[in-house]
Amino acid sequence: MPIKPQELAALMLEVEHEDPIDFADLPFGEAELRELVAAHLCEMAAAMENFSSEDRLMTLLAVSAKLVLENLVLHLQLLRQHGLPVSDSVEELLSRLRKPDGA
Repeated sequence: MPIKPQELAALMLEVEHEDPIDFADLPFGEAELRELVAAHLCEMAAAMENFSSEDRLMTLLAVSAKLVLENLVLHLQLLRQHGLPVSDSVEELLSRLRKPDGA
């Protein structure tokens, strides 16, 4: 049985306890944003109903990877905009990109 948007929103909130989201001063409620995203993801999952398990997994991994990349880029842009340093873990990750191949 597929997950309902309300259940997914509740799971998202649980995950946020470990890694909180800074909603800053957005003119939208946190719960409403969470519910909007949960509903959208549940719609995406329903659209993949006829996909094979492997295709569903690949699609979800691709969507997740795109979102993580987008989040990283936005985070780095904000830090640069405010002249703030990145964390050690992010710096370590970025240093891998700066190294020439084979180094």
